[in-house]
Amino acid sequence: MNRPAITGYPVNLVVAGRRCVVVGAGRIAARKIEALLDAGADVHVVAPGVGQEVQAWADAGRLHVEEREFATTDLDDAWLATTATGVPAVDHAVFAAGEERRVWVNSADDPANCSFTLTSVVRRGDLVVTIGTGGRSPALATWLRRRLGDELGPEYATLLDVLSDAREELRATGRSSEDPDWQSALDSGMLEAIRAGRVDEAKEILRACLWS
Repeated sequence: MNRPAITGYPVNLVVAGRRCVVVGAGRIAARKIEALLDAGADVHVVAPGVGQEVQAWADAGRLHVEEREFATTDLDDAWLATTATGVPAVDHAVFAAGEERRVWVNSADDPANCSFTLTSVVRRGDLVVTIGTGGRSPALATWLRRRLGDELGPEYATLLDVLSDAREELRATGRSSEDPDWQSALDSGMLEAIRAGRVDEAKEILRACLWS
């Protein structure tokens, strides 16, 4: 029987400085924790046993750990929660506590106990590409992330910088950044020039398209 997809509203959550609770401290939980730490979250971990990687982060002062079973009050004042224990009863307890407190909850591999799902992410500077499957196949999302990661090299981050600078220049002159034909500019060989190391040429191509 096929697992129904979770239809959601894609967002990019700003978690920097916000209290994010992770229930569990094993291998899967560590992946969730690392992503939260990279985003600047104030991470609090609750688990009866703590893996080496999570303990190392705690020892370095990067997060707070309490070695015990989950309690519903752990989500008091939380902004977001993730459970990665593999125990359905714990997933449901975290989800129920989150619903009561209006805290977003993600349960690893347990869509029924999620109020949000996670996507696989490819990052190139400020360029972010996400892949989701509605919770039906995280493996496919990971596979596609690897394929896209091979395609999206560092030149895409440079391309974004060039485009952003041109957009700000347009706005500084009082022109709308929505009027120029950006798509034609992008189809005019900019990426190929950047990939070959000719960034100035890419800028000239863009200027010719935008200011013509």
